[in-house]
Amino acid sequence: MTARTAREADAARTSRTEARAVRTARTGGGKPPTLEEVAARAGVGRGTVSRVINGSPRVSAPTRAAVEAAITELGYVPNRAARALAANRADAIALVVPEPEARFFAEPYFSDIVSGVGEALAETGMQLLLTFAGGARERRRLAQYLAAHRADGVLLVSVRADDPLPDLLAGTGIPTVVSGRRSAAEPLPSVDSDNAGGARTAVAHLLSRGRRTIATITGRLEVYGAACRLDGYRRALAEAGHAPDESLIAVADFTEEGGRRAMRELLARRPALDAVFAASDVMAAGARQTLRAAGRRIPEDVALVGFDDSEIARHMDPPLTSVRQPIEEMGRAMARLVLSEIARRSPEAAGPVEAGPLEAGPGGGPRQLVLPTELVVRGSS
Repeated sequence: MTARTAREADAARTSRTEARAVRTARTGGGKPPTLEEVAARAGVGRGTVSRVINGSPRVSAPTRAAVEAAITELGYVPNRAARALAANRADAIALVVPEPEARFFAEPYFSDIVSGVGEALAETGMQLLLTFAGGARERRRLAQYLAAHRADGVLLVSVRADDPLPDLLAGTGIPTVVSGRRSAAEPLPSVDSDNAGGARTAVAHLLSRGRRTIATITGRLEVYGAACRLDGYRRALAEAGHAPDESLIAVADFTEEGGRRAMRELLARRPALDAVFAASDVMAAGARQTLRAAGRRIPEDVALVGFDDSEIARHMDPPLTSVRQPIEEMGRAMARLVLSEIARRSPEAAGPVEAGPLEAGPGGGPRQLVLPTELVVRGSS
């Protein structure tokens, strides 16, 4: 060890010793400060200190400042695990994905949702637990997990109309929020984007560019969002005076391979098509590959529009025109909504909550939030 290294090590030991001495002097002994000592120093009750630590809005600014000053002076470190155990809480939110893991990690939609949820939860200290529930065994495991109070709330992403999982979660009594409704009358609180409006705008854009034989690649129609995007496609064509033509509609999985396969079907049925609206950027990427393989130029021969405005759209050649849905904001809104429900049941549990534009549904029913979409025009159309 060099002389310099030895001096640095001595300085570090001295610093740690001095820090322990300061904490000891503040608390009058070697034990860490307690919640009661913080309350006494701030001149408030124990419950008030607890509310400040949990970020409850039910504390005045001067009182909050006094408690925070006492925490700093005493060097108090909250024991979240002990508090959660005492309050029968997990201090965790479960993000449940009823999809195969491969799809979750392949689609930008899911990573953007997680990013938004994580950002909102970071303000509260809640943990985010990711779990997959694509099969019956995984659902049973999830039910056992939640029955053991391992999570205070659930965020359910990507559900189909016939999926039993939302009803299973509703039966547990755990606050649950759905991303993407199962129907217009979704019984659980939900956050969604304006799927029909976004699709309508996309097809209207293609019509404005002089395209007349416009096909669509839609997702599986048991997914409510996919059905809404198909409705938007049909509505835009009807408003422009185009008769319905089912041969221009192909149903596929929300995957690149699904887009490739659906595009092959459409070209076989309607080789003269001059535009395609794909219900996701991932499917649009697959459609692009098939069009290129068939010798079709984009956009000269076939204009192409996607949905999501993901990184895929921005890096495609040519860059993909796409309907932007605010996916990260959807994640943040889901987190705020489930936290507000947790806070309603236990005001000290969820920390600071800003409900934002979330409102109760009709007749005081479950709150539903539909966020607007925006068409981002690029070189593919």
